[in-house]
Amino acid sequence: MSRVQLALRVADLEGSIAFYSKLFGAEPAKRRPGYANFAIAEPPLKLVLIEGEAGEDTRLDHLGVEVEDGAEVTAAARRLSEAGLATFEENDTSCCYALQDKVWVHGPGAEPWEVYVVKADADTLTRQTGSQCCA
Repeated sequence: MSRVQLALRVADLEGSIAFYSKLFGAEPAKRRPGYANFAIAEPPLKLVLIEGEAGEDTRLDHLGVEVEDGAEVTAAARRLSEAGLATFEENDTSCCYALQDKVWVHGPGAEPWEVYVVKADADTLTRQTGSQCCA
């Protein structure tokens, strides 16, 4: 099963966790310093909260589609490229406290979209800097 991901950069991580827990009737699936994510069953959604600067309004960080395996990422990369979209692939990348394979594209308004698979999840993996993930 794949699901849409919405990643938000929030100034008040704890307040945002409390709000989205109430909104969706669910607790975060993962919490790390400066980061939390929710795996919502209905509607199928991966909501990611990334701590931003104090006083900033909440803003879109990136959008994504989480898939079940690497073959789906490879197929998406091929399909998007064949459709004439510029793609950027990252394999075995540490992002959002997980090891992932992914392909990135940008929408017409420069909004970043990723199609990704989580390969491993561990406390020792940190947000990646220098790529599009959690930038």
